[in-house]
Order: sequence, then C-alpha cells, then structure tokens
Amino acid sequence: MSGQIPEETVDQIRRSVDIVDVISEYVNLKKQGRNFSGLCPFHGEKTPSFSVSQEKQVFYCFGCTEGGNVFSFLMKYHDMTFTEAAQMLAGKSGIDVDIPDQPETSQNGEDQWREGHSLSAKLYHHLLLQAPEGRAAREYLRARGFTRDMIERFQIGYAPDSWHYLSEFLDKRGMNLEEMADCGLLGRRNSDGKPYDQFRDRIMFPIWDKRGEVIAFGGRVLDSSQSPKYLNSPESSVFNKSRLLYYFHGARQVMRRKNEAVLFEGYVDVISAYRAGIEHGVGSLGTALSAEQAKMLRRNADRAVLCYDGDNAGRKAAWKNAAVLLQAGMQVLIAYLPDGMDPDDYIQEYGTERFARHIIGEPLTVMEFKSRVLKEGKNMALESDQLQFVEQMLKEIAALPSPVERDHYLRQLEEEFSLSYDVLRQEMSEQVQNKEKVQRKRERREAPPKPKSRIMSAGERAEQDLILFMMQSRTTAEEVEARIGADFQHETYQALAALLYSFYAEGHESSASRFIESLTDPDLQREAAAIAMKEVETDLTEEVMEDYINQVLHRTPMERQIDELMQKMRQSADKEEQTELMQQLVRLKTGRSGT
Repeated sequence: MSGQIPEETVDQIRRSVDIVDVISEYVNLKKQGRNFSGLCPFHGEKTPSFSVSQEKQVFYCFGCTEGGNVFSFLMKYHDMTFTEAAQMLAGKSGIDVDIPDQPETSQNGEDQWREGHSLSAKLYHHLLLQAPEGRAAREYLRARGFTRDMIERFQIGYAPDSWHYLSEFLDKRGMNLEEMADCGLLGRRNSDGKPYDQFRDRIMFPIWDKRGEVIAFGGRVLDSSQSPKYLNSPESSVFNKSRLLYYFHGARQVMRRKNEAVLFEGYVDVISAYRAGIEHGVGSLGTALSAEQAKMLRRNADRAVLCYDGDNAGRKAAWKNAAVLLQAGMQVLIAYLPDGMDPDDYIQEYGTERFARHIIGEPLTVMEFKSRVLKEGKNMALESDQLQFVEQMLKEIAALPSPVERDHYLRQLEEEFSLSYDVLRQEMSEQVQNKEKVQRKRERREAPPKPKSRIMSAGERAEQDLILFMMQSRTTAEEVEARIGADFQHETYQALAALLYSFYAEGHESSASRFIESLTDPDLQREAAAIAMKEVETDLTEEVMEDYINQVLHRTPMERQIDELMQKMRQSADKEEQTELMQQLVRLKTGRSGT
C-alpha cells in the first residue's frame, strides 16, 4: 500500500502547474474579464456557469456549486484519490514522486483485491501464451483472427480446466483466499466453504478501471454449447459496471484526438474492432448505458458512434442509449449492422477493411436509424402500415430540439408519402407542445440544485468578506483572530475562520488554492471556493476593517434575530415553516422601520 506524497513534493507540483492549463484539457475555457469560463464538466448545462481563476488557482461552478483547486478538479473528474491526482500532475511537469512504502501487512481488502486480480491476469496471460494447458485456447483465438499483438495489448489469458489451479497459485503468493472469494476470483463450496477456482476452461478478458488496473474478468467458453457462454466477475465496491467502460483507459487518448468514441456492447467486439483499426472503441459491458458512463465519454469526445448487434435487443439498446448520450450533450451516430450479425461476425465474414469503411465509416444519423427500425416488420406497401409509420415518425421528429431538423424530416415524410406538409406540420406542432410541457416538468424535477438566491444580511456579508480577505492575507487573518476570534455568528464562516487560523499557525503562506486543498469537508471546500471566486471592489483599509468588525461584533439584538430567522429559512425544507419564518421576518423588519 502506498503512503503519502511528501509535502515538499506536493508544493513543488502545485507550483509547477497552472489550473487554467490543466482544466483547458477537459473544458473549452474562454477569457471573461479576470477569469475564464466554460460549460461545467460536472453537470449538464447549455449556458456556461463554470469559472476558473488563474490568479487564485481555484475553480467554481455557480450552477452545481462544485469548486476547489487543480487537485480537487482532477479528483472529481477522474474519480481518483489525491495521491493519484498529484502523480498525474507530477507526470505533466516531469517531477519524480517518491512515495514511502508502508509495511505489506497493512494491506486492506481493496489492496488485496487489486493485487489478486493483477497476479491472476499475469498467470492467465502466461498460460495462454506459453503453457501446454493453453494450446486449445491459442488455436481457437488464432482461428478467430486474434493476433499475438491483440492478445498482448488486451492481456487476454486462459483459465485452465482445474478447480484449484488459481487458488493454489494465489495461496502460495500470500493472498487471503477469503478476500479472493469475496471479490469473485474464487468460489466457495457449499459443503465446507472451501475456495475453488471460479473461472475454469475459459478465455479470460481482464477488465480495467479508469487508471488501467485490473479489477475484474470476463470469461468466455471455448465450446459455444457450454453455458453460460460468458461469465463475468460479480459486482463489488471495486467493480461497478455502471461506472466503467471496457478499455476506456487504453482508448481515451485516441478518443480525444479523434474527438469521437465508438461504443460496443462487450469486450470481444472492442478487440475485434481494434483489429480493424478502431482504436477508440470501448465497451459498455452490457446493453444498458448509465448516465455516468455517458458523462465519461462526453468528457473526452463530442461525438459517439454506437455499434451494437444487429438483432432486436441490439436495436433497442442503440435506440435507448442514443437518448442517454444525447442527454449528455453528445452528437450521436449509429453504425448499422446487418440482421443477426454482431461486429465480430461481420469482421469474420466480410473483413476488417469493409467493417471500418462501411459500418463504422458510414454511420446513420439517429433519425435515419429510427426510420429503419420503425419500418422493420411493416409492409410499407400497405396504407395502414404507412400511416402507423408516419405517426411514429412524427413523435420522434417532435422530440428533436432543432426547428431546422424538424422541418428537414417533415419534408422527407412529405416527399416519401405524398402527404400535405401543412397537415404534417400541424400534427407535429401539437406533439412538440406536449413534449415541451413534459420536458419542462422533467427538467424542473431533474435539474441539479442551484444555490439559493437570497439577500444576505449586512452581518453575514461582512463575515463572508472577512473570510475572503483572510484567505488573501495572513496579516488580515491574524488581526481578525485577535479581534474577533471565534465570535463569527454564522456557523459556516465560524468553521472557515477557525480553519484559517490553524492553516496560518502551521506556517503556510496566504493561498486560497492551498487552503481549499487543506479542507476535508466537501461542503466547506465548496463554500470556500465560492468565496474565493468573489470580486470585492473595496480595499481593506483600516476604516473598512473597523466597519466589518463592528458589524460582526456589535449587532443589535434585533439584527441578530433577523440573521437567525434568515438562517433558519435557508436550512428549512418545509414550505409551511418557511412561510411562517418569512412572516416573522416581515413583522420584525416592519416593526423596526416603524420605530
């Protein structure tokens, strides 16, 4: 297990990178005043609310309230630890990172799982390439067109037809067999609970996480008459299919260069397509695509090509997943395979060049794909089937966001079926109005929580401004500590002030980015980032400082009561309680103005 990176190395990494340069690799930033802005990578939006300060080395989204510095950006974006984010930045800057090793006995369950999978992958790979046990598997793969380069790139292996080969191998290397059973590498006998090899006589496909570490396996039988044909590792805290894409770590660089991702159902399709020169293909490990997987793709490319099996299940999956990708903001195209064929079947029959040129290279638009699917099973010579098709297409056309697209496909229907354009347009308009109503309701329901707009009291504003000035100046923080101490009235600012006092007491120089990095509470980190992005026009003169301190320390009882009511209103989720609190606030303010 790795220890922590020495603080002096972290400081060196921090000084070597610019947050704008790093975030620009993921977000299209544009200069706007003193800061840079762009579309937030952490929630869907059409109007930029994501802001980056080069001067303060912090970022903040005014839409979803996500904020932090360059380390926390990478941690959030890549779902990685601080150490991993620091190592990534160090690699960009050519800085050597020396992480002290901790004793092996300190390994936790997750470390055991990862090491067990790494050892198993190496064993399976060796057995396939070198051992007599893997001869039949080698011949099978060779007959399917798998080259040695493909086998090595994807670390394909073979699990021998044995109940104890892997378990004995892992036991000799000090692995905890109970942990190996928990993570799915081994099974347990019902009779006595003893472990046995879960994968037997199967070609083994390692499944990696985003960082390229093996965390699971997919096993395929050599004899298609055996069942199940595919056997995957069980899901766990380490392996969650909805948060991963097969070969994402290997395809990401090409994906970014081409600004395109090709999405397949599984690992065999990805590997076969790689043989056809499709190096930016990934697999969804099943037909269902999650919103998180769609976001992974959107962060790395603008366009997605779906290439699913040419059967009913594959068509349905492409239809459904196209909507998920469109919702994530991607341009979506569909590679249409002939009926009954999957990508590997097509390549086996027609070759790699034809697959790359005519299937991946000539994809359909989503509407072209839907038109083909809706025509399947219909006799388009029958008027009843024609009318049913037109009605179904009108529903799909009405869902298109662009009026230009809607008009384009309406004219196609008009030309194909000799129908009145005006009638089609009127019917579609009714569909559009209904869709827009449903969409508005869904957006209100699913929209990320926005920061509550509110009028801040003078005392709260004074405390917030003081926190900002304290982040910018150690001297200011020392003066505030001496004169106000812990007497901030608002809980959040009281906590931030205390943490700033400690931050400077540890010898740190003023740095909003470094202070935000030191915060362990996500809510405080977001609040600090929001404050750091504020632009305060006034200078902190002695007169201004005195005014701030008076507002914090010398508020009247009525002002304190008003602040308390406003704080309760922000914390309450009950509408009746909020109404009652608002009435109390109005009565209090009215009484004050009448005196």
